[in-house]
Amino acid sequence: MIFYLRVKNSLFIRFFRFFYKTKFKKFGVNSSILFPLNINGLKNISIGNSVCIDNKVWLAAVAHTGSEQCELIIGDGTCIGNFNHIYATRSIILGRNVLTADKVYISDNLHGYEDITMPILKQPIKQIGAVEIGDGTWLGENVCVIGAKIGKNCVIGANSVVTKDIPDYCVAVGAPAKIIKEYCFDRKEWIKKN
Repeated sequence: MIFYLRVKNSLFIRFFRFFYKTKFKKFGVNSSILFPLNINGLKNISIGNSVCIDNKVWLAAVAHTGSEQCELIIGDGTCIGNFNHIYATRSIILGRNVLTADKVYISDNLHGYEDITMPILKQPIKQIGAVEIGDGTWLGENVCVIGAKIGKNCVIGANSVVTKDIPDYCVAVGAPAKIIKEYCFDRKEWIKKN
């Protein structure tokens, strides 16, 4: 049974790569997307080499806010977990070797809700800050990153909501996410923050 599933998955990956590779802005070697839920704006999506994107992921790079440039860039060696939802209306960049657990949401936009006489569904989408996830960072399960930058080699704990920038070499948890540890190069250890 396991052998059958590996062969089935391998055939799907080859089919997907053959059929969709030329539709992306870039689709690196040894990269795979396994049974995506949805992909919008393929011509604006760049996937590096050796990227692994798991089941039921929704990737989008669509300029709903009228931005002239719209990009979703996923760096070399990055692994995206199951059921991730990554939606760029201007710019989302994931660095190299980023790891996301399952059910992670990353967005550079929000639904407008200012007009209380109109359903939120019919209000315009608001552009907020560009999103960058630094090299080597790990996002735990159910993390939301909305219009913020996260530095390199950070850990964002499960169920955290990141709405403000997090510098390099930090551990952040909570909703909203707060830094609880940062790496001290002088002492060569992680130091708790008050």
